[in-house]
Amino acid sequence: MSKHYDIIVIGSGGGAKIISPAARLGLKVACIEKEALGGTCLNRGCIPSKMLIHPADVALQIKEAHRFDIQNDPHFEVNFAKLITRISNTVGADSASIEAGYKKKSNIDFYHSQARFVANKVVEVFGEQLTADKIFIAVGTRPQIPQISGLEDTPFMTSTEALRNTKLPKKMIVIGAGYIAAELAHAYAAFGTETHILVRSRLLRKEDAQVAEEFARVFARYHHLYLGAVPQKVDYQKGEFTVIFKDQNQQEKQIQADALLIATGIIPNTDTLGLENTDIQLNEKGFIKVDDRLRTTVPGVYSLGDCIGNYFYRHSVNFEGEYLFRTLFEKPSDESISYPPIPHAIFTYPQVAAVGKTEEELKQEGVDYVVGLNPYAKSAMGMALLSDHGFCKILIDQKDHKILGAHIIGEDASNMIHLLIAFMNKQGTLEDLLNMVYIHPALPEIVRNAARKAKEALRGA
Repeated sequence: MSKHYDIIVIGSGGGAKIISPAARLGLKVACIEKEALGGTCLNRGCIPSKMLIHPADVALQIKEAHRFDIQNDPHFEVNFAKLITRISNTVGADSASIEAGYKKKSNIDFYHSQARFVANKVVEVFGEQLTADKIFIAVGTRPQIPQISGLEDTPFMTSTEALRNTKLPKKMIVIGAGYIAAELAHAYAAFGTETHILVRSRLLRKEDAQVAEEFARVFARYHHLYLGAVPQKVDYQKGEFTVIFKDQNQQEKQIQADALLIATGIIPNTDTLGLENTDIQLNEKGFIKVDDRLRTTVPGVYSLGDCIGNYFYRHSVNFEGEYLFRTLFEKPSDESISYPPIPHAIFTYPQVAAVGKTEEELKQEGVDYVVGLNPYAKSAMGMALLSDHGFCKILIDQKDHKILGAHIIGEDASNMIHLLIAFMNKQGTLEDLLNMVYIHPALPEIVRNAARKAKEALRGA
């Protein structure tokens, strides 16, 4: 005998955008979560990493205070164990508060368990079968572990362990070149760890090439970078890792360190759901196939977030969850999902943020565009910051002057980009950017100056 619900939500991260709102409408909801409530963002992603990175930013400012003629002792100490414990306790309490909130609602049943489909719309938990009118899959992703000889037999860290580790390593090897590798390497290095980063191709390869190049130039000041490095073998003896790799000249080399971080990408958690017992289809990378209404190939079953592979941000799954709740329950309609420009930021040093197309994408698509680029140094606030790196880059359509993409690398990039997100969201043009008064001398003047450069480029085109 199965238990029936109006809604089953598998995954409590982005799925939270459906669970509580649906319960408030009086619907009977089952929430299934195998780990801590709150998903990746709260427990092992966005929130704890930023709680670690902000103190790292402060530490770096202390180290570099001498640049501003402030004499200080750069040999400060960080109570790393206390810092990590505070972060873990904070996110743990936040996660526990979600469960407490669910328990107060009589129409939400929380199952702390792995969900497994036994048929198209039948989910098994604790040996009990659950059915629902509508099922939502929001199971997210997990770190991908590369096939490197010897790696599995060592106590390496992924981002999950790196955010809970209470012992600051003296020396750490990082295998990976994406935003997780960049963020965690920055944090550990700022606190005093000597970081060695093995990069197969280039750092932040999904970013605009000009941004990635500038990032690598500045990042190399604080970390040992090995470009074109391909790991061959990992060994662990007496508390020390040895990583053997081939460099870009195919020469075999090795590094030793007391910590190893693996940050080589993510894979979807769809392989844990028993989807082989259903007609739910996956793509070649294991992500759930959905249509423009986030419907899977089984009627009444929807999917959202990282596990569908469209975007990998909490802000994008929030948007998807809100869309599903609105169109299915709050104000039922048949409208398809229409994504606004989806931005992102990388909270490392230097900080990176972007929205829209890269220059490489526009070239590939054959779009006629101009570039407006302004360095931080060529602005009043950039002068105050003694900026020796960073820029704002705006890509403008030659025909209608719409903003096609924007890329910022430098101080406060994650906040600065919102100016451009807002204009793009409202189909703004270059003229709109220029027809506003900017506070002087504030960082957004860098955006204005980039817009002025784009205007000059249009005149010369």
